[in-house]
Amino acid sequence: MLKLHSKLKGKLSINSKIKIKTMKDLSLAYTPGVAAPCMEIALHPEKVYEYTMKGNTVAIITDGSAVLGLGDIGAEASLPVMEGKALLMKEFAGIDSFPIALKLRDVNDIVSAVKSISPVFGAINLEDISAPRCFEIGEQLENLGIPVMHDDQHGTATVLLAALINSLKVVGKEIEEVKVVISGSGAAGIAVARLLRCMGYDETVCRRVKEIILVDSEGIIYEGRPGLNRYKQEMALFTNREKKKGSLKDALAGADVFIGVSKGNILDKSAIKSMAPKAIVFPMANPVPEIMPQDAVAAGAAIVGTGRSDFPNQVNNVLAFPGIFRGALDSKATKITPSMRIAAAHALASCVKKPSANNILPKALDKSVVPKIAKAVAAMAVKEGVVRK
Repeated sequence: MLKLHSKLKGKLSINSKIKIKTMKDLSLAYTPGVAAPCMEIALHPEKVYEYTMKGNTVAIITDGSAVLGLGDIGAEASLPVMEGKALLMKEFAGIDSFPIALKLRDVNDIVSAVKSISPVFGAINLEDISAPRCFEIGEQLENLGIPVMHDDQHGTATVLLAALINSLKVVGKEIEEVKVVISGSGAAGIAVARLLRCMGYDETVCRRVKEIILVDSEGIIYEGRPGLNRYKQEMALFTNREKKKGSLKDALAGADVFIGVSKGNILDKSAIKSMAPKAIVFPMANPVPEIMPQDAVAAGAAIVGTGRSDFPNQVNNVLAFPGIFRGALDSKATKITPSMRIAAAHALASCVKKPSANNILPKALDKSVVPKIAKAVAAMAVKEGVVRK
């Protein structure tokens, strides 16, 4: 693994769209030719999309504080992941993306930095920023005027919703009937819970699950539990209405769905056996899942999906974020709304015509996925009126 990265010296490079072979080429591409679009943009700022790369460019921004399952490894160490995200944006959606790792930790400083560089970019992909700061940053950038999405939250929630839609078809259950347990109450866990409880979502397009129990490292989250930050307190108002207390294993008793966005090897077979019949298990921790798929199946799980590519049913953000950003850019969207993300989830689910226990989502390398998601996202942006005039 290190050998490849060392040989390439990173996974990205910048390629010119034109060749500079003559003095005329130089005069058109640089001076004096660049003066004409500069003046047009100065007079009509919206023409920056017509004359520059802005309309097809995404900034992938991190502070290196929550990288994969590696944790707080710093700005420099985050770069291989950010380069990888940019590579996938280009490969699957044709989007030019730039990894930007900030040596900043204060929320206001990060927000200020993003606002300062936003003239260059058509959209912002926030990445690997620890909770709860990621929520605060996202809230402050929501009305930046260009689409902003925190992929760890909303990309994860989008793909998991698609996986759940198709899994429920396979096991013959309705989403409004199921009890879901989520292990992990950081960015991904809270975003998934908000989506499945339709918190902040238009309920004409969002279907609410019957019940959710959120579990963190201290156990089940319930209203009134000491030491909860304001985001967990908010979730306690809308989840675990019976105020159940105890451990993750206690929460799983009778549950229909398990979603793990926490850490590896925290579940055993007995916990899965305690779940409802035809249980759906998504242990998403990387690289080691909360329970290995073969153990979950042996314990009676009907469907198992992980974040890994070497097991069936890979539930990975790459299935969502390229198409979401492609649709947002194509439609000239000014933001990425909850309804746009739900449209993306349904489009993703529809890519599998006949879901089965080992085939609930398309493969990560399936290049037919991005156009379908992009079309659905763009249509929803236009429908909601969140597009540039």
